[in-house]
Amino acid sequence: MRASGFVSLLAAVALAGCAVAPEKPDRIALPAVGRFSAAQAGDGLPRGWREWKLSGLKRPTEYRLVDHEGRTVVLARSRASASGLVYPLALDPKEYPYLRWQWKVPALIPAADNTQRHLEDSPVRIVIAFDGDKSKLPLDERLFADNFRLFTRQEFPYAILMYIWENRAPVGRVIDNLHTSRIKMIVADSGAEHLGKWRAEVRNVYEDYKRAFGEEPPPIRSVGIMTDSDNTGADAEAYYGDISFARTRAE
Repeated sequence: MRASGFVSLLAAVALAGCAVAPEKPDRIALPAVGRFSAAQAGDGLPRGWREWKLSGLKRPTEYRLVDHEGRTVVLARSRASASGLVYPLALDPKEYPYLRWQWKVPALIPAADNTQRHLEDSPVRIVIAFDGDKSKLPLDERLFADNFRLFTRQEFPYAILMYIWENRAPVGRVIDNLHTSRIKMIVADSGAEHLGKWRAEVRNVYEDYKRAFGEEPPPIRSVGIMTDSDNTGADAEAYYGDISFARTRAE
């Protein structure tokens, strides 16, 4: 692969970067994951969350705590940019399979299409990264991880499961990343019907991982949020509410 092509590929997998923890995390108190609503609007990053950038290859998305409709949430603004916030953790997805979150999208990114390499953008993403034995992966995926580490000085996770808001693909569809088989996207919301409304989502990460990757899920190493519009060059804005894991759907 030519150097310029590989740099483009790394930029395209920036969506994975927000799930790459820079150091080994401590265990966290569940079910809350750094609640945004417990913070004060205007304070820096939410407690426990870290900013992730892909060096100078991409303009970063802006994230800040705001008071929106009477509670503190994260407002994300992307201007042809791609970066994320990451919350490192150590979690058994079989013990805590249910992931809850809220998001609100005022408008879609008109040209975005996550089935097309050059149009892979989404106004909202929830990104789950997993630890695992990379020696079991095919040679091409091990080489991909080695090259990612060489160019970014960060470890690429064993696998990444991502929940997205898609323009056209139906809810529940699993979309393969076109650069690596170790990233799978699941459509959690789609189309314009629910734009401008808070959406409360619940997903079984344990079952979703098995469906997407065809194997038992390894431990979760981080959860991240990401709003990106770098591939289409558009502007995007979205809100993220609290995120939590739970043992049962009813919790």
